[in-house]
Amino acid sequence: MHILVTGAAGFIGFHACQRLLREGHSLVGIDNMNDYYSPALKEDRLRLLHGAPGFRFERLDLADESAMKALFHKERFSHVLHLAAQAGVRYSLENPQAYIQSNLVGFGNILEGCRQNAVRHLVYASSSSVYGMNTQMPFSTSQSVDHPVSLYAASKKSNELMAHSYSHLYGLACTGLRFFTVYGPWGRPDMALFIFTRAILEGRPIPVFNKGRMQRDFTYIDDITEGLCRLMPLPPDPNPDWQPAHPDPASSSAPYRLYNIGNNRPVPLLDFIKTLERALGKKAELELLPMQPGDVPATYADIAPLARDVGFAPCTPLERGIQAFVDWYRSYYGV
Repeated sequence: MHILVTGAAGFIGFHACQRLLREGHSLVGIDNMNDYYSPALKEDRLRLLHGAPGFRFERLDLADESAMKALFHKERFSHVLHLAAQAGVRYSLENPQAYIQSNLVGFGNILEGCRQNAVRHLVYASSSSVYGMNTQMPFSTSQSVDHPVSLYAASKKSNELMAHSYSHLYGLACTGLRFFTVYGPWGRPDMALFIFTRAILEGRPIPVFNKGRMQRDFTYIDDITEGLCRLMPLPPDPNPDWQPAHPDPASSSAPYRLYNIGNNRPVPLLDFIKTLERALGKKAELELLPMQPGDVPATYADIAPLARDVGFAPCTPLERGIQAFVDWYRSYYGV
């Protein structure tokens, strides 16, 4: 496959590139290298990709229509793995325009590039955030997700709708992946594991929202890339059993699918913190805080459709995944 990977300098994009390159595919990675978090971390990820056979990087912004058109026309990608986005729930409360430009305008440019250049399969990142006010557990792709509680979540739900329209109108094969709290080495500094690790090692209290009454379906990065790589060569077919009178949101009469990728094991936040304390060999001081706007109390992924269709379900134990992150953090920062 000749694959465009957007967000190649990001956490998931970097790991996906490493895995796809090991499988022998040719990649063009793009990223705008914005300063939402330290660009130095992104540069260090890229340094591990530069020089790898089959990899080339371009600094591009998804919202730059002419640059994206030129890239698609020049490269004639067979597949697109779209992982670039303005991430973060709380940041969307303060900087909504960043989400509109990257997650909506940018995604529109990706869809147009795929349509105009006969891309065989678009795999794109959605998010567990789309479940919003849903409380029925586990979260299933067959459920309605019409009540997002943040602009970030609304932008990801919008991506799913935009992808379906292109799939229906133009036959573009699209697979959307709802990621559940991804963690691991080279992770994002705005995520809880990174924030907690830094604070504990520096002797500072860690912020614990909703006074710790939270659950998350933490998913290790290697499980995410395994799912991605299994799905890339499998463009979906139209679902012959799809009924417009009783529409299944996860499939369509068009070549369109949605999957959850989660560990299928929600973990109470206080248990997560105890596991991290053991990995660090140091106790945490907790700063118990109220629930934050845009946040949800629990996430829990139904992954049966993913396991059925690709023969894989995320399974990395939390203890092993957190230890791998802590080992990377100590090495990277010399702690």
